[in-house]
Amino acid sequence: MAGVPTGAGDLVLLDVFGSPFAQRVRIALAEKGLAYERDEQDLAAKSDLLRRSNPVHGKVPVLFHLDRPICESLAILHYLDEAFPATPPLLPPATDPYARARARFWAEYSERLHLVGKRLWLRRREHAGDGDEDEDAELEAAREEMAAVMRALEGELGGREFFGGEAFGYVDAAAAPFAAWFLTYERHGGPRIAGEFPGMAAWAARCLRRESVAANVYSPEKVCELVQEYRQWLLTRK
Repeated sequence: MAGVPTGAGDLVLLDVFGSPFAQRVRIALAEKGLAYERDEQDLAAKSDLLRRSNPVHGKVPVLFHLDRPICESLAILHYLDEAFPATPPLLPPATDPYARARARFWAEYSERLHLVGKRLWLRRREHAGDGDEDEDAELEAAREEMAAVMRALEGELGGREFFGGEAFGYVDAAAAPFAAWFLTYERHGGPRIAGEFPGMAAWAARCLRRESVAANVYSPEKVCELVQEYRQWLLTRK
């Protein structure tokens, strides 16, 4: 496609480093040992290339393989397994369609962490008890929903090292970027992950120690810092 960086190799990723959805793709590429070129995008001034390669949503990530764009993070992860069969697989084997379907379900479900998490940290106030009953009720509802999401994921994890069992797999690659946000969720009124969901806390720690993840996500403290800066910026606009 015209506009793809000249001299790029077979794989080019339209990317924003802080996007957890783009992070999924970078983690998967690292797990597979695939070389690629990053093309950092400015979402405040979207490039013509991004708009043309993802005309429906105009969002990152978009992965170009041999000049052909693949959009949406989970579709890209699935594509990488099929297009590069000699690399370590993320999905269970094709001989087990049930396990593959289950992995796709839980990978998609993991996005609830992001959606519910935003209801916590985008709130005007960080904690209940300031006398605004409506906001207190909304915060409690978001906290309960986050707890329900964590509970469901911990049940699926089932005491294993990773969602893929002993091996880091499709669900892990999909959910690992959100592990860096657990501290932010807690500090903005969410459940105490280590105390209430020790299995998920241990899984998150394993993921964040993993080279493919550590190199491609911000640290939990950095996420908190960036969220606080963004909240302050929002307040200046009101």
